[in-house]
Amino acid sequence: MEWNTLLRMPMTVLLVLAAVFALITLVQLVVLRRHLHNRHHLAASWRALLCVAFFALTLLLAGTGAALRGYRLLGEEAPVVDIDARILSPQRWALTLSWPDGSTRQVQLSGDAWRVEAVVLKWKLPALLAGVPPLYRLDRLSGRYDDAAQEAEAPRTVISFGEAGTFDLLTLSKQYPQWLPEVDTVYGSGAFLPLVDQGHYSVSLMRTGALVARPDEATERRIGQPLGG
Repeated sequence: MEWNTLLRMPMTVLLVLAAVFALITLVQLVVLRRHLHNRHHLAASWRALLCVAFFALTLLLAGTGAALRGYRLLGEEAPVVDIDARILSPQRWALTLSWPDGSTRQVQLSGDAWRVEAVVLKWKLPALLAGVPPLYRLDRLSGRYDDAAQEAEAPRTVISFGEAGTFDLLTLSKQYPQWLPEVDTVYGSGAFLPLVDQGHYSVSLMRTGALVARPDEATERRIGQPLGG
């Protein structure tokens, strides 16, 4: 993973800061032990307070970093994922997902189209005026049938990109809004496109929180062809 990609992930920055404060805490503990050994009680009390403060900052930064796992900073338009499709059988597809950091994932999907959704965390006015950029993470991918009746009855595929059992800033803001008063949670609009064999699609997220899906030129031509063409 490249450094510019890592720096777009607030989790990385916060965990690095947590490691720095953990190191500072260890240094303060060494100095505290020396003061205790020399029976400098006043200086030891001061160092003990510093240890507690730095350790609390370490825990806060590490916890916030863990809660932001999977989130990235949102610029004017951020590439989210590329999708390559291959047909297995009618309304059954194999998809290859490729992320900007170079990681990939193979999934299978049912339907006539794919739909992707992202979670966007925006900030309320004070943080917004301070220039704090929104955060986003890819939330789920699902299949979509053209026929509404089939959509209600046919097998559906929903693939989550969250990790089970991990806590998340979105969950925290819902359960404990008083802890995160500056977070204004919105859901980016879902984007979907028809599936075609050998199709290639690019998904981006606008700063407004809107998802944009684009087929490449060859895929766009295949989408425009009539069935059986």
